[in-house]
Amino acid sequence: MHGLNADILVLSGGVSMGDYDFTKAVFKDLGAEMHFWKLAIRPGQPLAFGKIQGKLAFGLPGNPVSSMVTFEQLVRPAMLKMGGHRSYGRPVVQAQFQEKFSKRTDRRHFLRGILTREDGVFKVRTTGDQGSGILTSMVKANCLIDIPQEVEKLNPGDAVTVQILSANLWDREGGQPHTPSGKLSCC
Repeated sequence: MHGLNADILVLSGGVSMGDYDFTKAVFKDLGAEMHFWKLAIRPGQPLAFGKIQGKLAFGLPGNPVSSMVTFEQLVRPAMLKMGGHRSYGRPVVQAQFQEKFSKRTDRRHFLRGILTREDGVFKVRTTGDQGSGILTSMVKANCLIDIPQEVEKLNPGDAVTVQILSANLWDREGGQPHTPSGKLSCC
């Protein structure tokens, strides 16, 4: 496989449990040492990670938003760290959530959001429908709203952690970014 000539292997699609999900079989045939097949996140729960011939191997979900979110949370930081960067997380700020939101407490959520700053206060709202197949939710987003696994409900005015995706936004808003290493829990 030509992909193993690279420093990192990234596949998209075929990591779930359906009839046409071949990533697990391909990784096994290549002698992969798998670390996990699923994460407690949404979107992006089906995700493969391991090593093949000593190289990092990621199998991202096939849904476009799930793939983009898992790339941001796992692949991008891994690539930056491999490239010698000391800071590999996106800038993070606290913001006031502007909507109502509820979820089960079985996984961490990454909502696509629109971050603004009014009178020195960061405010964030979602981009609308958050389905993993709704690509416009990511196109409209300038941030990801990181909702911890244990949080069940959010109300307008609640404080949330926001990962800034747009460097242009950060340049306009000013301030000092906080760039964590970030870890995700495996289920």
